[in-house]
Amino acid sequence: MYINRKLNIAALFLIIATLAMVFLPSCTALRRPVDPNKQYQYNETPVPAPKTTPLPKRDITQAGAIALVAQKVSPSVVGISATHIQQDSLLKGQQEVQGVGSGVIVHSDGYVLTNDHVVGSNATDIVVILHNGDELDGKVLWTDPTMDLAMVKVNATKLPAAELGNSEQLLVGEPAVAIGTPLGLQFQHTTTLGIVSALNRTVQVPTEKGQNFMEDLIQTDASINPGNSGGPLINIDGQIIGINTVKVTSAEGIGFAIPIDVAKPIINHFIKEGEFTTPYIGIVGFDKAIASYFKKDGTLEDGVYVVNIDPKGPAYRSGIRVDDIITQVNDQRVTKMLELRKAVYTNRVGDTVKVIVLRGNKQLSFDMTLEKSPVAAETSK
Repeated sequence: MYINRKLNIAALFLIIATLAMVFLPSCTALRRPVDPNKQYQYNETPVPAPKTTPLPKRDITQAGAIALVAQKVSPSVVGISATHIQQDSLLKGQQEVQGVGSGVIVHSDGYVLTNDHVVGSNATDIVVILHNGDELDGKVLWTDPTMDLAMVKVNATKLPAAELGNSEQLLVGEPAVAIGTPLGLQFQHTTTLGIVSALNRTVQVPTEKGQNFMEDLIQTDASINPGNSGGPLINIDGQIIGINTVKVTSAEGIGFAIPIDVAKPIINHFIKEGEFTTPYIGIVGFDKAIASYFKKDGTLEDGVYVVNIDPKGPAYRSGIRVDDIITQVNDQRVTKMLELRKAVYTNRVGDTVKVIVLRGNKQLSFDMTLEKSPVAAETSK
């Protein structure tokens, strides 16, 4: 028993030794040789990060025509902050109300065209905010509430002036872009897109001095919201075709802009002379389209219909009367109020112009001396 037990133990050790010899080579093959004299350091080679190539600067022409328009015109569009004095009916006193509108730089020497209702009505503390965020004090040089246009000057040079287009060549259906400051300065330089929806629109606008008819407006469905007033309406070539003025609040997509052509003579006066005084002729006139609502006596002639006249004004003193149809001023043909204003504003206060009218079946000619507008005289600063 004892001998057998010793043999069994010897056999067991032999089996264990044999198994150890079978598995050790495999185990030692997985072991890395270690130098006992060298300090161990964990050194895992990191996976190289993929190389990133910076994106090339995007060619703006790839973004489309509207993006080109926005890039071209946005530097010329400004925000305008003005403080207005309003009558408080509850407290029976006056209070200051700050309003925000838009404008467009029309000359690099700091001339900014905007709306009268943005900077008129005794507005004070006018600040013009440029595209780069700089704020400049503005001074109102001229304003006309009947046209809802005003000229503001800032003390600066080399400003990015916009390119003026031709509003007389507009076609219904062509693209129109509006840029401005809707709903506050936090939305400055908002760009919206639409089309020219209609031309030669007449809109009745309430003012502090009663109802005012604005003629020959451009109708557009480009979004125009409070604060867009005074900003530009732009064609697909990046040219200013109008100054945004009012919208119909009871409908969507019906806004209006003043054709830029009526402002061109005014801008030219400021660029050449540094000032402009609105010439006054003393009539209320309607285009043929509007006159058709009031006259039911057959076919109407082209021209501006005199529906009311100032008995102390230049037109009356020259011999023009109610129901006359103005067809020409000097050598410029007149078929609508826009053309009449352009022809008159090309001249200066004190100039004598030749006016051709139709009276019944007769063509008459009158010499009329232009006077200073009493409305502009009251509101200019």
